[in-house]
Amino acid sequence: MSRALQQANALFDLGRHEQAAALAAQHLAGDPDNATALVLLARCRVRLGDGRQALITVERALHVAPESVGPWLTHTHVLLALKEYKQAEVSARRAVELAPQHWAGHYNLGIVLGHGARRKRKRAAYESARRAVALAPEESDAYILVGLTAHRTGNHRLAQEAYETALRLNPDNSRAHNHLSLLHLRRRWLRPGSWTRAAEGFVRAAALDLEDRHARHNLENMAWGTLMGSRWVAFAGSLAVALGSAHLRAGAVGTDALVTCLVCAAVLVGGWGGWLLWQARRVPPRLRRPLLLVARGCRPVLGMTLPIALLIVHAALALVLWRSALFSGLAIPLVFFALVMSVAGRTALQQGAPKQ
Repeated sequence: MSRALQQANALFDLGRHEQAAALAAQHLAGDPDNATALVLLARCRVRLGDGRQALITVERALHVAPESVGPWLTHTHVLLALKEYKQAEVSARRAVELAPQHWAGHYNLGIVLGHGARRKRKRAAYESARRAVALAPEESDAYILVGLTAHRTGNHRLAQEAYETALRLNPDNSRAHNHLSLLHLRRRWLRPGSWTRAAEGFVRAAALDLEDRHARHNLENMAWGTLMGSRWVAFAGSLAVALGSAHLRAGAVGTDALVTCLVCAAVLVGGWGGWLLWQARRVPPRLRRPLLLVARGCRPVLGMTLPIALLIVHAALALVLWRSALFSGLAIPLVFFALVMSVAGRTALQQGAPKQ
């Protein structure tokens, strides 16, 4: 391999795909039939979002070296990026035929089969992933694929074991941290501390790979879920104050009026105090700043903060301005506004989800 191609490979590994593509193209200007350079250029182009040109480039490599496994592996990845799954499966199976003892071919085939919805294909994807692990037990990515395929077939225990093995092999594997955290998040209502472990994993994954949107999106979903929990506290406070104000306007005086005001205040203070205490216990200090930064940068979360803040302010003022039926009646449109914003925010989060 020439020095230019060695530099291009190093730049690709560093994530500097434009520079790597330029060096690969420069090499191809003098050696247009170099399959290694063509494969590298295709890999760069697919990372840069130019899937069609990447496909043209890797098919040139296949024409030059049809019996080489490298171009077929890259061909599979390019077709997956273009969502041409049937052709990708043909390419992946060809790579396995050419090099049945090469773990990457079975790994690619497992990825392709994992896109199928039928249980038979999911099982086949799992078997391909297991074959990749058997051929390369030191490769953390192979264990991640085992975890993903096991998760899709409902075997969460095996999926967790696979992700944990991947992290033992490579503690800085952001994908393993992210997928293991998804498992913890799924069990947040069943196992104490699972929510906190999930947040820690997402923060770790986001820190390890700044270009990976999956961990950040998962953190945004966690911030959104936390805010949705506070919505019910706000609704309960508004309802309590609305009932208390109606009771006061109905003619409650003296001790009856005082007790009504104290009960409403207790509901507000107790509800929000309990919610804040719960959040303080499950979000350790080391996670508060990252979660706050993610929340500040997420428009749906910021948008939902407004109706909840308005409900809090309204409930507090309604205890003072209880004589005004018009002011108390504002609780209904505020609740409706909060519901609309929650639907809009959830839709925006789903639309902003990164591609798998």
